[in-house]
Amino acid sequence: MRSQAPSTITRFIIAVAFLLGMSTAEAKIVVPPTGSVIEVDQATLKAVLGAFEQAEEAIKTHDLDKVMSMYASQYNYHGLKKHDLRKIWKELFDEYQDIASTHLFTKMTKVGAGRDAVLEITCTGHLWAKSKTSGLYVPIDSWHEEIHYLVLEDGAWRLRGNLGESPRVLPFGTAPHPLF
Repeated sequence: MRSQAPSTITRFIIAVAFLLGMSTAEAKIVVPPTGSVIEVDQATLKAVLGAFEQAEEAIKTHDLDKVMSMYASQYNYHGLKKHDLRKIWKELFDEYQDIASTHLFTKMTKVGAGRDAVLEITCTGHLWAKSKTSGLYVPIDSWHEEIHYLVLEDGAWRLRGNLGESPRVLPFGTAPHPLF
């Protein structure tokens, strides 16, 4: 039990230091060199980081179609489908500018093989933007050790949402994080 505490504390300190060190409206995707568990090959890691970087660039330029290419065709996150996310992103682009996010990947594991393979990526991060109305930077979403599920589709890793059945009601104290 005691051996797990430093790992959790270390991850928390890295995450807090990382998030506090962020400059406004600058996207960051980081895999810490220490404290991370990466159980995929370098090609997979590079492909995933590239996919998130492309999504960040698309968010920065408000390119809705490119943002949507980050999501699998069968995307499902607690009942939200890909077309629901399109509406959400469109509204975000209409209301905000300088949208950016951080992603701190602390674990990456591949489950299954071939076309049934799923990547499970443990991520801490947040999404924020500058309001077109007030001119203030506002938080849109944040997550701590959320698991991103990605599937290989058309040669690229794409967000799948959650796996299996979704509970009709989320447990008390939890919130969905459908965008990332």
